[in-house]
Amino acid sequence: MPTTQRVAYVRVSSAGQNLDRQIEAVGPVDKIYREVQSAASASARPQLREALDYVREGDTLVVASIDRLARSLRDMLGIMEELETKGVTVQFATQGLTIRPDGGDLTTRLVLHIIAAVAQSEREMIRERQAEGIAVAKSRPGTYPGRKPLLDAQQIAEVRKRAAAGVPKTKIARDYGVSRQTLYRHLKDSHEGGSVNVPTGS
Repeated sequence: MPTTQRVAYVRVSSAGQNLDRQIEAVGPVDKIYREVQSAASASARPQLREALDYVREGDTLVVASIDRLARSLRDMLGIMEELETKGVTVQFATQGLTIRPDGGDLTTRLVLHIIAAVAQSEREMIRERQAEGIAVAKSRPGTYPGRKPLLDAQQIAEVRKRAAAGVPKTKIARDYGVSRQTLYRHLKDSHEGGSVNVPTGS
């Protein structure tokens, strides 16, 4: 019979975050999968997919906390069902929960579902508050900066003048280090305002 293994999965949402605390939390393992990804579903996390495909009957998948394995209750239930079918035990180090493939303790499973549902609710509330904050800021003139323009007012006047003189737009865009789409937008605004005659050639 093959030797069983402890396999860890650790994940952070961005490259600037550190995996060290999660690695310490899962403790000694035979193999570890590291992921930098904030995607909501398991299918969008390739390292998690590899870990789920790798584990075999009798193995234990160790995760630092529930929210590192799944981003929603539905996602978590799907992952747990797949691992249970394969005969894999799941350990959540921070919560101190162990879910065995034989069904395990009903109370433990209930706690798992509650924690996952609360974590999902917290994420949704954070996103809602962020969206509300942005909406409020946008409603107040001067409080939400938006995207910084690529060309200042003087440069915009210069590119319009060069375009009106017949200089190819490709050359103008290259000279000012902007895309042709950005240049066309400024020229289109000028044309609509009637201040400059934009040539059709490029």
